Amino acid sequence: MLYYCSTNRSVTLNLNLIIMANPNINIKYTQIFINNEFVNSVSGKKFPVQNPSTEKIIAQVAEGDKADIDKAVKAAKTAFARASPWRKLKPSERGVLLLKLADLVERDKTILASIETLENGKPFSGAEWEISATVEFLRYYAGWCDKIHGSTLPSDDGTVVMTRKEPIGVAGQITPWNGPVVITAIKWGPALAAGCTVILKPAEQAPLAILYLAALSKEAGFPPGVINVVPGYGPTAGAALAEHPDVAKIAFTGSVEVGKKIMVAAGNSNLKRVSLELGGKSPFVIFDDVNVEEAAQIAHEAIFNYSGQICIAASRVYVHSKIYDAFIKKSKELAIQRKVGDPFDPKTMQGPQVEQDIFDRAMKYISIGKKEGATLVTGGERQGNVGYFIKPTIFSDVTDDMTIAKEEIFGPVQSILKFDTMEDVIKRANNTTYGLGAGVLTNDINKALTFAQAVESGSVWVNQYGAVSTTAPFGGYKQSGIGREFGAEGLEQYLETKTISIKLTESA
Repeated sequence: MLYYCSTNRSVTLNLNLIIMANPNINIKYTQIFINNEFVNSVSGKKFPVQNPSTEKIIAQVAEGDKADIDKAVKAAKTAFARASPWRKLKPSERGVLLLKLADLVERDKTILASIETLENGKPFSGAEWEISATVEFLRYYAGWCDKIHGSTLPSDDGTVVMTRKEPIGVAGQITPWNGPVVITAIKWGPALAAGCTVILKPAEQAPLAILYLAALSKEAGFPPGVINVVPGYGPTAGAALAEHPDVAKIAFTGSVEVGKKIMVAAGNSNLKRVSLELGGKSPFVIFDDVNVEEAAQIAHEAIFNYSGQICIAASRVYVHSKIYDAFIKKSKELAIQRKVGDPFDPKTMQGPQVEQDIFDRAMKYISIGKKEGATLVTGGERQGNVGYFIKPTIFSDVTDDMTIAKEEIFGPVQSILKFDTMEDVIKRANNTTYGLGAGVLTNDINKALTFAQAVESGSVWVNQYGAVSTTAPFGGYKQSGIGREFGAEGLEQYLETKTISIKLTESA
């Protein structure tokens, strides 16, 4: 299934009715989930989860640390033992469990989307889209369970050589706050299909929807210890997971800074396998042979979706000089028209930043952009006095040496640069330490393919932006990551390859 990251479609939702129908929506699952049970943290500590739209605390969640990670790893290791119920399941039976989980997610779609919107401020339409994507990822990997196999290889010395694909073991997973449920499915799906057991540490800003998902995994019938969720902070719970000697693989989605720390921890512990999906500073190149209004609309969605809090955001827009002024004009109109506010309002297109630190970071970069000489076209201000809302912000006359053109902002800030030639824009697009996503708009197939082949990026979108598929590998070049998620390549991250050689004896 192909997805487009868009939050424009209309939705009808009465939040009061949802909360009345589900009075425990924000308080029921706030403990650590280990061995199919919700338990308090060993320390007894808790941390607050805030609604970024209102700045009010919506829950106090058990804070896991090293002691809780140790308990979760022990449970996952026991569940992975050869004689365990999980390992005795037929591959097709693993698929049935994943399908049951997908059905339960689909059943509780509105609840999950509501929780996610409450804790990270994403417009409900976007959260609802992510839950639909979650269902599709789980069902996709359910179909893989009984199709994992090795091969028989030729040999010249009378030996039969074959390979086996085996689950790597206990997998640690760390997810971000901007897409908590769908990114959990992206990690759980292939790990469980391969036969691994998992310990997941959600981001402290948005653990509630994942804890609800954990409860659904028990309802689906997963054996104890197969799925464990330990909320907590990165330097404590996250570090303990990355350093644990009984964790065979760590998968992380988040910042480059933390990704580097995870690689060090993996190397210093047991050389566990590492896959990383990190940040980006994605270039979006727009040639002069396109419809300017359509191009501006696509570029607008590519940066302002989810308040700019998405790793593939098209934060560097390179526009051909012949249409530059017209593009700026249309982009300004779109930004001014964009409705920012209550994420449960069907008319809202942009919610708040997830927390004070992320809000302050974006405002800092806006200030730097002004100081370094970029032209503030529109926005650049806080909206309202409550909640972490920022008006959609556009800078023109941006040059490649400016901070806002080099560093990941993770906010609703569009930097628009000018270019004239293909050779020039390819060189400038690649002049970055990142390489996660890139896009190009043109009606000339030669230009499209030339750019797509030359740009150093894990994904390239032509005449669109942000389309991802369950079947297509996703990941980054350079410091945007290691390894791939989605599709068959995502499954390989959780498998070991064993070679078996059999010497044949000649019959009498």
